[in-house]
Amino acid sequence: MSQIPRVSIVIPAHEEGESIVPVLRRIEESVALSHEILVVVDDEDDSTCPFVRSEAEHGMPARVLLNSYGRGPANAIRFGIERAAAPVAVVTMADGSDDPRLIDDLTRLVERGVVVAAASRYMPGGQQVGAPFVKRTLSRLAGRSLHMLARVGTRDATNSFKAYSTDFVREVGIESRHGFEIGIELTAKARRLRRPVAEIPTIWLERSVGASRFRLRSWLPHYLHWYFFAFGRRLDPERLTRRLEREQRP
Repeated sequence: MSQIPRVSIVIPAHEEGESIVPVLRRIEESVALSHEILVVVDDEDDSTCPFVRSEAEHGMPARVLLNSYGRGPANAIRFGIERAAAPVAVVTMADGSDDPRLIDDLTRLVERGVVVAAASRYMPGGQQVGAPFVKRTLSRLAGRSLHMLARVGTRDATNSFKAYSTDFVREVGIESRHGFEIGIELTAKARRLRRPVAEIPTIWLERSVGASRFRLRSWLPHYLHWYFFAFGRRLDPERLTRRLEREQRP
């Protein structure tokens, strides 16, 4: 890519096969800003790869990245954001549940100065369609309580569909290694550092093709860790750096 794009769109994918094609094409139809699409997989033989490469051969600014940080969505997202060429990274899902028409608006919010811009299902104008009852209820409770009590700046901290300042992400680091808890981690860190967070409404649709990768029982403890982290006292960057250094020690 000859010029730096305004937004890097990071998509963690696992055995999506041909179903990734309409997702990519909707992104291309919807995003007006200059962009790159980074589809991150765990294995070279993932069924998603040939379809992404075929779209790239026909001019789509998409490429496959082979995640080397370890298996799972958290590592895939971390890997993709770290390789983003743009100053803004938007994380969106490979299942088509997110509305790509919001990518431009989320990007512009970060360009205006927020470090996290969230697509919110739980603010006025937002909606969640088709999610399992327990998952939907826990997510809504977490989002509303973090907004009201911890003042994180969004009613939907758990939603993965967010835009991030890549400078901010590289400053604070990503410690998540399991599921999709990165969204709440980075929102919590922004709150503890008193960095601006904003939200816009979105309509989220449960995937209609393939199986969900969400693993509530095994990932819930990691979500709870970052949930309670959001309520802590103000952090300064030096203290956060020391925290990261401790976390990264063998």
